[in-house]
Amino acid sequence: MAIKSYDAGVKEYRDMYWTPDYVPLDTDLLACFKCTGQAGVPREEVAAAVAAESSTGTWSTVWSELLTDLEYYKGRAYRIEDVPGDSESFYAFVAYPIDLFEEGSVVNVLTSLVGNVFGFKALRHLRLEDIRFPIAYIKTCGGPPAGIQVERDRLNKYGRPMLGATIKPKLGLSAKNYGRAVYECLRGGLDLTKDDENVNSQPFMRWRDRFEFVSEAIRKAEMETGERKGHYLNVTSATPEDMYERAEFAKEVGCPIIMHDFLTGGFTANTGLANWCRKNGMLLHIHRAMHAVIDRHPKHGIHFRVLAKCLRLSGGDHLHTGTVVGKLEGDRASTLGFVDQLRESFVPEDRSRGVFFDQDWGSMPGVFAVASGGIHVWHMPALVTIFGDDSVLQFGGGTQGHPWGNAAGAAANRVALEASVKARNQGREIEKEARDILTEAAKSSPELAIAMDTWKEIKFEFDTVDKLDVS
Repeated sequence: MAIKSYDAGVKEYRDMYWTPDYVPLDTDLLACFKCTGQAGVPREEVAAAVAAESSTGTWSTVWSELLTDLEYYKGRAYRIEDVPGDSESFYAFVAYPIDLFEEGSVVNVLTSLVGNVFGFKALRHLRLEDIRFPIAYIKTCGGPPAGIQVERDRLNKYGRPMLGATIKPKLGLSAKNYGRAVYECLRGGLDLTKDDENVNSQPFMRWRDRFEFVSEAIRKAEMETGERKGHYLNVTSATPEDMYERAEFAKEVGCPIIMHDFLTGGFTANTGLANWCRKNGMLLHIHRAMHAVIDRHPKHGIHFRVLAKCLRLSGGDHLHTGTVVGKLEGDRASTLGFVDQLRESFVPEDRSRGVFFDQDWGSMPGVFAVASGGIHVWHMPALVTIFGDDSVLQFGGGTQGHPWGNAAGAAANRVALEASVKARNQGREIEKEARDILTEAAKSSPELAIAMDTWKEIKFEFDTVDKLDVS
């Protein structure tokens, strides 16, 4: 069979993979891509090329196509839409038969959908905006090791968001001094503290020493406060064997929760670790280090809502989501859209939140949304409003930058949180009344008063790079 030219191949893609009359099946995996084609290439050809290159297509006709039924296995570009406010890009909707993907393997889904196609010459840019996972596929995935309700029961925390802090400075402390910082934060009123994403096992603080001193800090803080405490011990490692060794030791020293950097560590490692946590009764905190390399460009990469969905399937009890109001990128409506994907059982299509498909999560447990990055007590009413109770509000410098030290910073955060929750439960509009609520609470908390004075001028008012495509 003669090899066809590149142009002929593109036209064949259009003829075979552009199917505007196709009605997606309930068992199809659906994807929405934002496509920016090369000048002069018709939209239908670009959409068909995306469907082909992410499923069964290749650039030429091959004889082995006669050995299978490509009509059954091929991806189908079934709809094209304009992108509001963007004349050069468009949305392409593609349906994939469920049999293209290995059961329970987020790795396999992403290898197909965002593999070679992102380097395709007919495209200037390509971004995976959203995926609809069929419930039949979701049922093959393990999901969160524990989930929101089980975690609340284990930690005995109800009726409010949980409070956390990332220990600072993130690098350079000895293991003993690191444990001291953890203890001060926990005794002051925080529920949880954490390793930062790049704390692994460096020469100044080997992992085993850190785990032992942190475990001692947790036990001491629990005895003094009468509350259950925890610290996310980062088990992310150079090899899976090292990762599991650290996880086993964290369980041995009695820590209730461990941590993984799911993007730098990889989905294979993450799914394996989630399975281990489920079997061993451990909670799993997920950091999203490296996400902005993948998701920040508005026309190329993968939107974080897709990464959040994939994480829920792969497994994690917490996931960093940004803060909306802090130092990190995050549009409010878009953030709420993927927070819903982490926590709800069913999320309807809602373009105002960037949700392109109805998503049924069935009985899969939810994931705590973690707000972290440049937040302090003045942000507390907004954070409670934005993220609700099933969240972890995590302050680094906003705890440990308190002039009186870590314990005072933690106390300030705890008072601000409880005042905000109480006011919300009374029916007050806490974002609008934030100053009055915090000022009243500070009358009986000198720690909060000092924190409010310390951070009253600290703002991060920058324009959001990745905005929703709404008219």
